[in-house]
Amino acid sequence: MEFMKFAIEQAKMAQGDIPVGAVIVKDGQVIASAFNTKEKDNDVTSHAEILAIRKAEQILGNWRLDDCEMYVTLEPCPMCGWAILQSRIKNLYFGSYDSNYGAFSSKLDLRMLANSKLKVYGGILEHECDKILKDFFVNIRTF
Repeated sequence: MEFMKFAIEQAKMAQGDIPVGAVIVKDGQVIASAFNTKEKDNDVTSHAEILAIRKAEQILGNWRLDDCEMYVTLEPCPMCGWAILQSRIKNLYFGSYDSNYGAFSSKLDLRMLANSKLKVYGGILEHECDKILKDFFVNIRTF
């Protein structure tokens, strides 16, 4: 719960972008965090998960994120999901389910296409994560 709360705080920092936050934890310590900056960076790959993975890789000096866990406020899309699988993250915890693009239960499950031991847990602080997303979309539709 504590790490998902931190991911929620990250999501709130995504000004002008869909509010998604991600945190990577190793040995009970946050080693990387990020939020969506796709609009700000004008970069389709600037999703919170990808940015957090890049930071964690730099910190660990390795693209293999063995024994790391990711907490993200929204079920990852296929692009992020594949990066999570390839980085060998051990456990994924997400808040909101994504019925349009969810890559780990809602739309499809990428683990079926990979030799992966990734464990996935959805619906963590789901109400809080849903509210951030809902408020964002209500806000942009009123302008």
